[in-house]
Amino acid sequence: MRYLVTGASGLLGNNIVRQLVDRGDAVRVLIRSTSNRRAIAGLPLEIAEGDVTDRASVQRACRDVDTVIHAAGDVYIGWHHRERSFRVNVEGTRHMATSAREVGARLVHVSTINALGLGKFENPATEETALPGIVECHYVTSKRAADEVVREEVSRGLWAAIVHPSLIFGPYDWKPSSGKMLIGVSQFSLWSPTGANNVADARDVARGVILAGERGTSCRDYILGGTNIWYFDFWGRIAKIAGKPVPRIPMGPLFRFAIGGGGDLIAMLTRQEQTANSAMLGMSAQQHCFDSSRAKNELGYTIRPLDETLRDTWDWMVAEGYIKT
Repeated sequence: MRYLVTGASGLLGNNIVRQLVDRGDAVRVLIRSTSNRRAIAGLPLEIAEGDVTDRASVQRACRDVDTVIHAAGDVYIGWHHRERSFRVNVEGTRHMATSAREVGARLVHVSTINALGLGKFENPATEETALPGIVECHYVTSKRAADEVVREEVSRGLWAAIVHPSLIFGPYDWKPSSGKMLIGVSQFSLWSPTGANNVADARDVARGVILAGERGTSCRDYILGGTNIWYFDFWGRIAKIAGKPVPRIPMGPLFRFAIGGGGDLIAMLTRQEQTANSAMLGMSAQQHCFDSSRAKNELGYTIRPLDETLRDTWDWMVAEGYIKT
C-alpha cells in the first residue's frame, strides 16, 4: 500500500509512520520545510515538502497514493489564535479531503474526542451519545468544523473514516506534547485536576488509525480510546513512577478561578497566552470519558494496560533526556 501521512513529526503521526514502515508499506510524509525532522530521521520514507494550508503542495503530495492519513493539526487549548486554528484544522483538512477525493484515495481523518463532547465516568459516551457542555475553545470548535468538512467531501464521492483519539501518551513524543504532563507532575505534584479523561497509548491509536482505513466504513466515526480515569488517580500513578509524593489537593473552583483568571489577565496584558488559562483549567475539571466498543468490534482495535503505557512513555522520555532522574 502507498500511504501519505501528515503530522509525522507529532506523537501520533510518528507512531503511525513507524508502524507502516515496519510492515513494509510505502510511506510519503507531508512536512514543512521549516519543521524539525528528528522524529523521522533514518526512516525509509519519501518526504514531500509542503503545508496542509497550501493546497498546491497537498495536491502534489497526494499523487499516486492509496490512502491519506491526515494526523496533522493545531492542538492548542486556549482563547487566542482562532485564525490559526481554523486555517490549519479546517482549511487544511479541506485541502486534504478534496485532494484525496480527486486522486481516488481513501482518507482517514484524525479528529478528537473533544469534537464529540463529554462523557461521564460512570456512563462513558459512544460516538452517538456524547454530552454537550464542553469548553468551546478554538481547538474544539475548529476540529468539529473539520469533521463536517470531511463529511461534505464524502457527499461528493470521497471515502473517509473519522477517528476520534483521546488523550494519548507513548514513545516518540519528540516535541514533546502530552509528555509535558509527565515532566510537570514529576517536578511538582501537590495539586491535581478534579476532572476525568480517557487515556490511550499512541501505539494502540496508531494501529487503530491504520485499521480504520482498511476495515472501516466510510463516513463513520470511531473512538480510539483507552482507560477512563480520574486525574487524581492518573497523576498519582505518574508521581509513583517518578518517585514523587502523590497529589493531595484538588484544583477546585477557587484554584481554577485564581490561576485561570490570572493566566487570562497576563495574556490580555502581554498578548501571550499562558499554558494555565481558563480554557485549559476548565477542560481539566470536566469528564471526558468514552467507550471504544465500536472500534473494537468493527476494526479489531485493542487497548493495552495504562500502567504499561505510562512506564514505556517514562522510560522513553528518560532515555531521550527529557526527564532527569
